[in-house]
Amino acid sequence: MEIETLNNRPLYIRNNRFSNSTLFQYELPKLIKKMKDTPGWRNGELAATILLKSPDKQIVLTILHDDTQVNSFQSGDSVTFQIIEGRIELHTPAKTVILNNGQYLTLHDKIKFSLTSLEDSVFLLTFLTAH
Repeated sequence: MEIETLNNRPLYIRNNRFSNSTLFQYELPKLIKKMKDTPGWRNGELAATILLKSPDKQIVLTILHDDTQVNSFQSGDSVTFQIIEGRIELHTPAKTVILNNGQYLTLHDKIKFSLTSLEDSVFLLTFLTAH
C-alpha cells in the first residue's frame, strides 16, 4: 500500500487532542488494540491517533500494515520516531536506516523522509516546531 502526503498531518486521524492540560496518560497497549479493532484497519488502512497537539508539538500514535510506504513526507522543524512494535525502514536523502522495536530516532531541520514498514508496525511520531 502506498500513501502520498504533502504536509505533516497523517491520514485517517481518528481524533484530535487540543488542551492546556499538563498531564495526559495513555495505556498504549489498550489504545493500540482498540485501533486495530477498527473496520478501517481490518480493511488494510493505516491507523493514526493524535495524542497531543499544541502550537509547538504534535504526537501521533501510528500503526502501519506490513509493506506500507509513506512517500513525499516533509516534516516540520524536526520529527522523532519511537518504535513500539515492528520494524520500519526510514529513508532520507543522505541515508537509509532500519528502526526496530524499542528504537528512537530524531531528524532535524526539515529533512525530507519516506518510510516503509517491514512488518506490521506501531510507532510514536512527534513533530516539533521551533518558534
